[in-house]
Amino acid sequence: MSRKLISSGSDFERKIGYSRAVVDGDYVFVSGTTGFNYATNSISDDVTEQADQCFSNIEQALQEAGSGIDKIVRVTYILPDREDFKPCWPVFEKWLGDVRPAATFFEARLLEDAMKIEIQVTARV
Repeated sequence: MSRKLISSGSDFERKIGYSRAVVDGDYVFVSGTTGFNYATNSISDDVTEQADQCFSNIEQALQEAGSGIDKIVRVTYILPDREDFKPCWPVFEKWLGDVRPAATFFEARLLEDAMKIEIQVTARV
């Protein structure tokens, strides 16, 4: 099977040597994705809006990979403040309520203070 690299177009990917997503065999591995809105070049102050934007960014990468949200088998949520996790549950339900992938959450600092959530997924092609 061939390997396909998918980029968001961010210079940051090149600078630290990673791809937004990698298709390898029957799987798509989407890197930790933040709530940065590439269309407006901004990030919301609201964690739930960031969570929703994360999934929009993930959806775009999955579509480019020939996959989709409904093919997600694993999700990892990373938040700097665990108190922000529960307010995001309705967003998670909106995007993954019918998909119900295996999931993990952990609390950790993110690259920038403006980032309130980062989400990574693995999906089938």
